[in-house]
Amino acid sequence: MAKTFKGGLHIDDHKSITASIPISFAEGSDIHVFPLQQHIGAPIEPVVKVGDSVKVGDLIADNPEAFMCVPLHSSVSGVVKAIEPRVHTSGAKVTSIIIENDKLYEKSENLLPKNPDNMTSQEIIKVIRDAGIIGMGGAGFPTHVKLSPSADKKITHVIVNGAECEPYLTSDHRRLLEIPETVIDGLQIVMKALNLKEGYIGIELNKKDAIEVIKKHAPENIKIVSLKTKYPQGAEKQLIYAICGKQVPSGGLPADAGVIVLNVDTVTQISKTFRTGMPLIERIVTMSGDCFNEPKNLLVRMGTSFNDLINICGGFSKQPQKLISGGPMMGIAQYTTDVHVIKTTSAILALSDTGDTFENGSVCIRCGKCVEKCPMKLMPLYLNKFARKEDFESAVKYNILDCIECGICSYLCPGLQSPLVNIRLAKQKIIEHRRKNQK
Repeated sequence: MAKTFKGGLHIDDHKSITASIPISFAEGSDIHVFPLQQHIGAPIEPVVKVGDSVKVGDLIADNPEAFMCVPLHSSVSGVVKAIEPRVHTSGAKVTSIIIENDKLYEKSENLLPKNPDNMTSQEIIKVIRDAGIIGMGGAGFPTHVKLSPSADKKITHVIVNGAECEPYLTSDHRRLLEIPETVIDGLQIVMKALNLKEGYIGIELNKKDAIEVIKKHAPENIKIVSLKTKYPQGAEKQLIYAICGKQVPSGGLPADAGVIVLNVDTVTQISKTFRTGMPLIERIVTMSGDCFNEPKNLLVRMGTSFNDLINICGGFSKQPQKLISGGPMMGIAQYTTDVHVIKTTSAILALSDTGDTFENGSVCIRCGKCVEKCPMKLMPLYLNKFARKEDFESAVKYNILDCIECGICSYLCPGLQSPLVNIRLAKQKIIEHRRKNQK
């Protein structure tokens, strides 16, 4: 029987557009742009300067003194042409390292495979940190930090998140189908680092072919868990409840429940780093929606231009009304195609019908649908009200910081409200206020 959580809903996943399309490799751009903002945590600084020559896998930015931080590496060989602000997928201008690609793709001499069997937990975690590996399914949380919980937190479960519940996205699905052995290898390396004898891989039932493939490759100590197809089944707290029956405490992290969750791409990269020495320099990007002439699942070098990826897909068959980096529920709409792939770019969606029905000045009709379906058991109608009034004290009292920003409240709202927009802004202001007080 498929496992699941309370709340959430089944929505049209649109995955058939690319689910059967194998991964293909995208050629690099002439110019690669590497924004320094690619993960949650401390900022990084360039360790190269204009005019420097770099090779594939070379370190180009880091902040070794900060724990909540990972380095950045070049995905191409060439010359550093500039270090200047460029448009980031968040919409802001971010200091970026611009490298002219010489198309030779010479690899760094420092890339050596490593045997995790001969390493301690701390040594394994350091390799993961130095490879620049982060959570590649969402927010970009540094993986080595996840794998280094405080001594009072006993980790009992490690889960690979293969749910991929966001509509349109199929990159994890293709990974599981095409290279299941690397997913399993990466998970086993993490299990050794955490001294765990068992691991879990959770996959939604709309990927039955992936479930069968991964079962054939998995050893007995890795359990494959079938999950009900429901959004947001892939959210960490919902996945933990479905598989382990544990609840992450309010304001807490998965480690507080004794669980660590890693994305399919993240464990794949861990395997690749140990077996080849290559740091995180590429990822799969799903190119989907109803506007591409040729939708694809592309293996893309970091820093590649969105414009080049659009051209690889044959351009647009019709003018998109919205271009989104990521999924339609939690992704970020782009106002320009002059942006570049970063570590958290899971998809580029080009949509002709955005489905947006929000109206300024609309009112909540108090139907309760957002409360009924909220996967975090919150009250979005009140959080929306407090956020609009900037009544942050009440918002915190109603646990606004527990919101995972899944977007169900906005998706369902018959009153044409957009609670997520207001809640997200309020959360940012509350967090900024707390940081200022801490300083």
